[in-house]
Amino acid sequence: MEYLKINGEFPRLAPCGVTLGKFDGIHRGHMRLVEKVLEYKNMTGSKAVLFAIDVNEKMILSRKERADFLEKAGIDVLVECPLTDSFKHQKAENFIKEILLGDLHAGFVAVGEDYRFGYGRKGTPQLLKSFGAKYGFHAEVISKEMDGKRKVSSTFIREELKKGKMEKVEDLLGRPYFLAGEILHGRGLGHRMLLPTTNMIPDPDKLMPPNGVYVTVSHFENQVYGGITNIGCKPTVGGESFIGVETYLFDCSQDLYGKPCKVEFLHYLRPEHKFPSLEALKTQLLKDAQQGKDFMDKNQNIIYS
Repeated sequence: MEYLKINGEFPRLAPCGVTLGKFDGIHRGHMRLVEKVLEYKNMTGSKAVLFAIDVNEKMILSRKERADFLEKAGIDVLVECPLTDSFKHQKAENFIKEILLGDLHAGFVAVGEDYRFGYGRKGTPQLLKSFGAKYGFHAEVISKEMDGKRKVSSTFIREELKKGKMEKVEDLLGRPYFLAGEILHGRGLGHRMLLPTTNMIPDPDKLMPPNGVYVTVSHFENQVYGGITNIGCKPTVGGESFIGVETYLFDCSQDLYGKPCKVEFLHYLRPEHKFPSLEALKTQLLKDAQQGKDFMDKNQNIIYS
């Protein structure tokens, strides 16, 4: 997959199908747009392009996670466009003629029903459809995914994620919330005195759930392990100056340092606490581990499907 970060000039692409939006989480609604450009790709042989407006806030998927996820989904080109002053002040009609048609050579465009673009947000799906009829590209407008009476949106997911409601986040995303990265060396305290853990540090642009302990599933290439994961700064053992992610894997004795890993967060157990001693912390971690195993036993078909 080509990963293009716009810095001034837009790329000149071959004829393609394009979907437009923020795409900071790739939730259920976003996936319908992705599927539309993939359908166009399969019908015409042209490339599938996702044009993402770069948001200036932490993202549900980090930029690297998003790129990897979209590549696996079949997207051929990811274009990241920062929301600069000049871009914000570009007229909607000029965006369609100069960028969508002139640079990207879009033969097909898929957008959500509430998508807006251009100066003053005057660009609408209806404007895209009328320009499509005039200039020879097809614009398809996709209705919003609903959760009861509320639209599935990144805002909705952010609200639930900040509350630690991982089951609801999974439902809105259409998959578990996850953190992807490489297993790093920690201080070794867990192996010596507590429970052996793997360590990861989230990207700075990643929106994390509340600090605390979670039931998780960790994926290493072809291996999958249940476990419990702590997000936080380790206040009982002196604290860290950064947010870390520590996972105790059930039934795993392998050396996993340096290996790529994806940790899926399934259920929030408790907030992070500072304990009076390492013994008290270890006692609580053993209780957390048992709760995690109980959760796994009750949900094996969902977790490992």
